[in-house]
Amino acid sequence: MAGTAQGGAARPDVPVSKVSKSSASKNEDGAAAAGGVAQAQSRFPIPDAAALSLLGSRDENLRVAEELLAADVHVRGNEVTLTGLPADVAFAERVFTELVQLATGGQQVGPDTVRRTVGMLSSGDASPAEVLSLNIVSRRGKTIRPKTLNQKRYVDAIDKHTIVFGIGPAGTGKTYLAMAKAVQALQAKQVSRIVLTRPAVEAGERLGYLPGTLNEKIDPYLRPLYDALHDMVEPESIPRLMQAGTIEIAPLAYMRGRTLNDAFIILDEAQNTTPEQMKMFLTRLGFGAKIVVTGDITQIDLPNGQRSGLRVVRDILEGVDDLHFSELTSQDVVRHRLVGDIVDAYEKWQAVQDTQDQQAGGWKGNRR
Repeated sequence: MAGTAQGGAARPDVPVSKVSKSSASKNEDGAAAAGGVAQAQSRFPIPDAAALSLLGSRDENLRVAEELLAADVHVRGNEVTLTGLPADVAFAERVFTELVQLATGGQQVGPDTVRRTVGMLSSGDASPAEVLSLNIVSRRGKTIRPKTLNQKRYVDAIDKHTIVFGIGPAGTGKTYLAMAKAVQALQAKQVSRIVLTRPAVEAGERLGYLPGTLNEKIDPYLRPLYDALHDMVEPESIPRLMQAGTIEIAPLAYMRGRTLNDAFIILDEAQNTTPEQMKMFLTRLGFGAKIVVTGDITQIDLPNGQRSGLRVVRDILEGVDDLHFSELTSQDVVRHRLVGDIVDAYEKWQAVQDTQDQQAGGWKGNRR
């Protein structure tokens, strides 16, 4: 592996310290070698301004690229040499082209950026540089933006539709991105207030059985919304905005009987609503308002026998204009990379359980 880049300084030509992928491929696949498959080589220049960000501290980005790309990667100075089968080299060129665009655009490129770039190019024609450079809102140097193609589609849907449902597992940015769009809309004066709400019944607990005042009872349920808000709005201004009614965070029960005009309204943890509660919430929509509903249908905490409003709302609203359902998957998890693997493992386990339940004569528990 080549030495660490120092700005635009020249880098010594140090070969990759591992078995050549092209050689290994030839040894493992004698047929390919016997067929005389021609090796391709491409030299890819890295602009001085992008070198340090692109290559990463101690070449960590290059190491990740080598693990994910079939082509061999060598570095000399500010030039990357790609060697391998023509298709592999062409794909590696696309990856480095996108990464250079991100780096020259001022974005910090890390190992996760490399992984997401390779993943996006492997699964479709979307430009990672376009997806990963869509800024929503910034505060104190921290910029919030989509990190996957599905997240960008979700954000685009929020721009285009009045009502959007963001459905997916934990860690996919459903609520976080919705709140970023709400703050963006408020700053642009597209709406006059933000309303954030959640069902106040989770994990089998009811408010009446909890100690303390009403505010003390509901605070734990709404705390994740406060935490996300602090990432996007100056903390010292939040009490003032809440006192003025510009930002409101309240349990879902407080929405009954209201009409919310010129508001950006977010319902979080919507899997814990009943169909009746979902209907009540959606009909709060007023003029100039936008609604985003987020939830994870694999984490339903309703008492046994109650259906989830999020599970049935798609069938109920089929054919209704100006609303959109965005599906996020384990590939869109933006927490620790193990979270995606954990989500996949639980989905496989749940699929087996559901099959066994159906074979035994119907659904069991509260997965309705």
